[in-house]
Amino acid sequence: MPRRTLPPPPPPAHLRTWPDRQTLLTDRGMALDDLRRRHLGVHRLLLLWLCGLGGVVGCALLTLPLQFIDGKDPGFFLLGPVLAVLGAAALAPSVIGVVLGIRHDRRLRELTDAWLALDTHPATDARLRSPGLSLFWLLSSLAVCALGLWASFAAAAYAEPGRDTYADVALGMGAGLVLWLTGLIGAAKAARHYRWALRRLGPAPR
Repeated sequence: MPRRTLPPPPPPAHLRTWPDRQTLLTDRGMALDDLRRRHLGVHRLLLLWLCGLGGVVGCALLTLPLQFIDGKDPGFFLLGPVLAVLGAAALAPSVIGVVLGIRHDRRLRELTDAWLALDTHPATDARLRSPGLSLFWLLSSLAVCALGLWASFAAAAYAEPGRDTYADVALGMGAGLVLWLTGLIGAAKAARHYRWALRRLGPAPR
């Protein structure tokens, strides 16, 4: 299967042409393994972090005009609109990327459920749990959440009059919020995968 093309859904019952069960299980296993990698692969987590980084850059650009206002710099009238447009241009692709990623995950889950319904094969189905990848998603996402919360609270709690401006606080809190949301999305995905595995595959064997 081409790397950029999702595995097709299994054909309807009246169009299935597998000569025997072993051939069906082979195709089923290949499709499920490809869907598992596309859903929980490390590359998907890196893409999520890249969207988060784009969001942080967008927030930084959007808060720069506030520095001109704090400093009563007349350059605000010239550079302020430009920076606002650049900030929105950096932030919009990140939001769109996250939305498309969520929709892509939904499609992957629908295809996985369709292939699972064809038959059962414990050895193949057990790999779908992906406990290592799921745990990596959860722990790394919680770390990003913690970093975001620390950045937000530190920007507000340690701001000092005369040293830190409203723009500095807004930047810290905005960047922290973006990081927190990025980590929350990753942790929610790991939790959804765990619930799905329990519902469709049952408890993991001891």
